[in-house]
Amino acid sequence: MNDNIRVGAGCLNQTPMDWSGNRRRILECISQARESEVSILCLPELAITGYGCEDQFLSHEVAQQAWESLLLIAPESKKMVIAVGLPVWVKNAVYNAVAILVDGVIAGLVAKKNLAGDGLHYEPRWFHAWPEAMIVEEEFGQDFLPIGDPIFKIGGLRIGLEVCEDAWVADRPGRLFAGSGVDVILNPSASHFAFGKQAIREQFVLEGSRAFASVYVYANLLGNEAGRAIYDGGGLIASAGRIVAEAKRFSFQEVTLTASTVDIERNRLHQARTVSRGVDVQGLPEIDIPFHWPPVNQWKSEMRGSKMTKEEEFTRAMGIAYFDYLRKSWSGGFVVSLSGGADSAAVSCLVKIMLDLALAELGEETLRKRLGYLNLAPDPSTWMKQLLFCAYQGTQNSGEVTRDAARSVAEALGCDYAEWDIDHLVNGYEETIETVIGRKLTWEQDDITRQNIQARVRAPGIWMFANLRNSLLLSTSNRSEAAVGYATMDGDTSGGLSPIAGIDKHYLREWLSWMETTGLPESRPLPALAKINQQQPTAELRPRDSKQTDEADLMPYPVLDTIERAAIGDKKGPKAVLQVITNAYPDYTHDQLKGWTIRFFQLWCRNQWKRERYAVSFHVDDQNLDPKTWCRFPILSSGFAQELSEL
Repeated sequence: MNDNIRVGAGCLNQTPMDWSGNRRRILECISQARESEVSILCLPELAITGYGCEDQFLSHEVAQQAWESLLLIAPESKKMVIAVGLPVWVKNAVYNAVAILVDGVIAGLVAKKNLAGDGLHYEPRWFHAWPEAMIVEEEFGQDFLPIGDPIFKIGGLRIGLEVCEDAWVADRPGRLFAGSGVDVILNPSASHFAFGKQAIREQFVLEGSRAFASVYVYANLLGNEAGRAIYDGGGLIASAGRIVAEAKRFSFQEVTLTASTVDIERNRLHQARTVSRGVDVQGLPEIDIPFHWPPVNQWKSEMRGSKMTKEEEFTRAMGIAYFDYLRKSWSGGFVVSLSGGADSAAVSCLVKIMLDLALAELGEETLRKRLGYLNLAPDPSTWMKQLLFCAYQGTQNSGEVTRDAARSVAEALGCDYAEWDIDHLVNGYEETIETVIGRKLTWEQDDITRQNIQARVRAPGIWMFANLRNSLLLSTSNRSEAAVGYATMDGDTSGGLSPIAGIDKHYLREWLSWMETTGLPESRPLPALAKINQQQPTAELRPRDSKQTDEADLMPYPVLDTIERAAIGDKKGPKAVLQVITNAYPDYTHDQLKGWTIRFFQLWCRNQWKRERYAVSFHVDDQNLDPKTWCRFPILSSGFAQELSEL
């Protein structure tokens, strides 16, 4: 065999059970790899079906459709070795598997040994974990093929696999590969985005290459695949203990490929120097396949990745999340009830950021094709009016500051915008109820009732515009509000998508300041956000002379967010939480901090039912509050009554 081999990592923007679309993207990646003279191509985990099929993985028909797709893909692997993921059934159990295609045929399958069952992952619900060092011959279609965890010795080159979670555990399969002389480790992954996570991936890829003295190829999914999780792509290739190629993250392309030519003999020399004492003479089971490795002419490696700040990660992640949710739901655009406050401004700005990023990367012609069902207008400068409608719905309690801020942000975004007042609707409801109860509603006696009716009356009109425009109504609730239920159900929580429900208010305000002054190269700063950032957050539901603010109703947002992460993320009880915030906020009195701790736990427990009803949100933080994907809590509980009484 040749000393030099060209390897590639393909990242794909797949959709669950989109059989023809998923197959088209796989074949496109293979075509790109062939043009780049790639001999070994790693594709993502469960790339044929999509990772987010949920309970449909238990459908035998899904596995059958996936296998039929694989049979159509396999012939395209002529003169190549390709790893591509799909679910398979063995003895009435479902396995998360990777097919190894060699020179046009299916050579065998590797089954995942370590299943992801934490956070938003539920793999043990659908899949069985494959036992270590076990291979069986199983009937797949008309063929009997090996499945298990073998090493594939292809044309004299040994290839092993770690499937996503396999590389994240302490007892990773790679520990056995070094002593068995493995030259290349492939990692097909479906690793969702979270803040700072790419650095962890780079670490295990580097360590895999260094410690196991192998070439290491990591391929990930890309984009918003199934609704909540965002995949950042970011394929990685390491050789001789260093990253030699890195793909662009958060790409709007359907397929990205990163490739590198690697020196196999250099890694073998490293093995001889570092792991020879641990060589397993018998070694792991091998499947020996004849193969002629083609000569390598290209030496170029793609190094397109770059370090990102948290603000840039968030902005790019949300841009691709919006874009994929829009097109995969076949929606006509977005609709927002723009209050002149931080939350609604943020979810609206992200629509423009989405469009800016998509245009910058794809160009006008390709973007038109990707959003072909929308029939975008001839002039791209009008697209924001087509994609986003915002409305300011004022009452007698609304101020000119928020009205002016909403209008200024809408003008800066270039969206379609309207204003109307809802006092007559609020008054109509109040008069009807006053007739029934036989008395006037007052702020002293009916505060929550009168606040909530204003928020709820705003919902029908904005829903009408969502229906008229066949668009997604965006809910504006944030994570801090979700924690304590500071939101009106069927009011400001109304919507089909809640993009920032995983983002705390303190960080959201920092991000808005960043967007006001910094932004991205492709999506410039929005100075109009100054009118948002200069305000104290307020619901504006009480009379103006009450000078209502969110933090006066609740507590300072930084304190709230610290309590939430300690109590819910770290599972600390009230006493321990009080100690955490006492250390973190010495400028507040003990009574203030104790009161806020008690208030948080009481509100948290009372409002789980609200969190259960929130619209779909994007996952960007690996400690969010979404009960459907991360944070389960009983709807009814004691409410920490004993623990709080001890304070």
